[in-house]
Amino acid sequence: MSIALAITPAIEADVATGTGTPAPDRAALLAAISTACGRIAPLWPLKHFVAVNPFLGFSGQGFAATCATLRRVARTDMLMPRSFYRQALADGAMEDRDLEAALAAMPEGAGRPADLPALKRALASDPLGSRPRAVVATVAEILDMLAAGDRQASRTSFMIDEISKWCAAYFDEGQANWRLPSRHLRPYPAWRASMRHDRNPEAMGIRGFRRSIAALPDDPVEAIAAVVGNLGIPDRAVADYLHRALFDIGGWAAYARYLVWNSELHGRQDDTLIHLLAIRVAWGYALFLERTDPAFNDAWRRAMDEAAVLPQDGRPGDDADLAVDLILQDAYESCYQRRLLSRLASGSDHAGQAGPREGRARLQAAFCIDVRSEVYRRALETACPEAETVGFAGFFGFPIEYVPIGRVTGGGQCPVLLKPAFVVCESVKQASEEEETEILGLRLLRRRAAKAWKSFKTSAVSSFTYVETAGLLFGAKMLSDGAGLTRTVSDPDIDGLDRSTVGRIGPRLAPRTVGGRQTGFTEGQRVAMAEAVLRAMSLTEGFARLVMLTGHGSTTVNNPHASGLDCGACGGHTGEANARVAAAILNDPGVRAGLKGRGIEVPEDTWFLGCLHDTTTDEVTIHDVDEVPKSHAEDLKQLRRWLARASEIARLERSALLGLSPQAPGVHAAVIGRSRDWAQVRPEWGLAGNAAFIAAPRGRTRGIDLGGRAFLHNYDWRKDAGFDVLTLIMTAPLVVASWINLQYYGSTVNNRVFGSGNKVLHNVTGTLGVLEGNAGDLKVGLPWQSVHDGTRFVHEPLRLNAFIEAPVQAIDGVIARHETIRNLVDNAWIHLFAISESGRVSHRYRGALTWEALD
Repeated sequence: MSIALAITPAIEADVATGTGTPAPDRAALLAAISTACGRIAPLWPLKHFVAVNPFLGFSGQGFAATCATLRRVARTDMLMPRSFYRQALADGAMEDRDLEAALAAMPEGAGRPADLPALKRALASDPLGSRPRAVVATVAEILDMLAAGDRQASRTSFMIDEISKWCAAYFDEGQANWRLPSRHLRPYPAWRASMRHDRNPEAMGIRGFRRSIAALPDDPVEAIAAVVGNLGIPDRAVADYLHRALFDIGGWAAYARYLVWNSELHGRQDDTLIHLLAIRVAWGYALFLERTDPAFNDAWRRAMDEAAVLPQDGRPGDDADLAVDLILQDAYESCYQRRLLSRLASGSDHAGQAGPREGRARLQAAFCIDVRSEVYRRALETACPEAETVGFAGFFGFPIEYVPIGRVTGGGQCPVLLKPAFVVCESVKQASEEEETEILGLRLLRRRAAKAWKSFKTSAVSSFTYVETAGLLFGAKMLSDGAGLTRTVSDPDIDGLDRSTVGRIGPRLAPRTVGGRQTGFTEGQRVAMAEAVLRAMSLTEGFARLVMLTGHGSTTVNNPHASGLDCGACGGHTGEANARVAAAILNDPGVRAGLKGRGIEVPEDTWFLGCLHDTTTDEVTIHDVDEVPKSHAEDLKQLRRWLARASEIARLERSALLGLSPQAPGVHAAVIGRSRDWAQVRPEWGLAGNAAFIAAPRGRTRGIDLGGRAFLHNYDWRKDAGFDVLTLIMTAPLVVASWINLQYYGSTVNNRVFGSGNKVLHNVTGTLGVLEGNAGDLKVGLPWQSVHDGTRFVHEPLRLNAFIEAPVQAIDGVIARHETIRNLVDNAWIHLFAISESGRVSHRYRGALTWEALD
């Protein structure tokens, strides 16, 4: 069924420059809109910013094909410049044998060099050929092409700036003092309402802008149909045109995609991204109607004629420069794989048996699989050789929404792939109802006062009075903050509470109703979750007297992307809430009895500790110490000594990468000082360098220095009846690790498009994200300073290498049943290897459930 375009006569008179192509069939148009919107990866807001695979929308096609598609459709590269690979060859990060292997693996085609000498000749110089033509041009792109340096060159950037400015006002979450009047409407009608009064476009020479927008259909889908039909977009190019349109405002499109994602996670429909697409194509249409001259008409018709015949699929062989660069990227990755395989092979020869140790460990410590934990785990095993460390997703299997004291709602403390299944509220231990109410009242009063004070400081009139009268009073504070002696901001978790109260705050696990919602856990839920967590960690026997469950977070100030340094498995929050909840449940006598009935006997003298590893300072905080039995007092003292030594070892290792000399006096203070330095653009390196994911018993990697580059997940397939744990690992932690890896990859290979640019120039907008400077699109991904130290890349652009110790048939079973993981491995977004029962890396996955045996 066709869409009624509802184009007014005034508009029809103006579209004489168009082709008059009939509007596409509604079903076809909806499919094209779905394709275009599906290519946009979500962007989480700053308050819980998490790593996202920027190529998520292309996971259904191959890595190489996506490189070709983005070059054709969006004129965007997702590989390093040729000079990077030349330097890698010169530095030994890539060798001739790696080039030969990658060349042999590339199918023959028009762009493939004939042999190694031909490949090295291509490597020796930068590409001279022009980029392939775009599948379909946008109106703004044609205008820029025709501008040749005159005032029309501002059309694209002006359009992006105007859309971005409006989006910042519409989506604002509390930064603006004056709210957009039309925020109660959906985005497209709200934008059209705003445009009735906006004279900026016409002031810039876009004649009839308001009239053009007012004449479009009220429904966003019908508006898109009207534009597509009157621009004459060929049927085969509609999806690409709409994708190109969204790509121009990729940051705000990504935030809209997040809103859609979050709604769908909770079972709701959301069309925000379609509304934003309608706004973008309406803008392009207004630019189209502005130009009626023959030069533009001819250029547009030529562009549409080309769009009707260009290939629709992405074929690297059609682009000789791309074919060469793909071979170079494969060779670069092959060299890293070869060296990592050698390290793992040598480690398996002396690392000992993979099975459980004889007797009881002095200490067991579970950490998040985050690559920064690999450094600390090695340090702790050095400080206490009798310790046994465990790797597990940092939310510790408890998908909770954690509500801080004094608040009604909280944040999801679980991977963003999951919906929180439980609500846990903070409470004050051993407090009467009256005392807790008083504490809540004091905190709420302090928050209201702080909000009022902020409004006074930032309002249009009183801000001047504030600066003139109160500015000098903050002189001492500015000096102490600048010297790194104090924090530039207060800790929101303790704001308004005295120290004695803070020490008594903890999770309330008992079921109850708060604000109409059920919180806490029933007895059956506690036992079931405790069993699931212990089995998933392969921790079902040989329990130590003390077992640490250690979440992680980062301490940093003046950093909009601070939550990106916290725990991704906890939804961009710190992980102590999950660790404390898990520890409290596992210490519950009733849960212990229930576990015994399910075949897991936890000794009476085993005590679980909820802890937090600060990845900036490498300090570990032990929570709820007052609840530790007195019988464990000496154990606790010894643990503190081990942790202090492990922290020193970890800081010394990280100091070199931070540009500090490990031998320099005061190096520990220097590392810790970065956490409160408001001028520090690199308080820590986060997950830079991540390159491997290993799911195997710790015995396979213990004693091997993996350089803080590996996600380490404990897994013993012999204890995994039915391979349910293997399925969980491959469909959750492995997928999250691939998101992190590909975000760092994208932010490295093309920071302008897939990253967020220069951190020094960031300005927060709407509390949602950042602009680079004072205008432009919302930025996505990581700042340049997160992947580059000013002279070299700290993060190497490598796709994730996943190593799983399990029978190949079991791994195949998971791949066959789950499309998400099948897309990742079959389309070469990650490299998959199998570890044999002997501990050797025995097979490499080659796609379509086929494996190559390794020597």
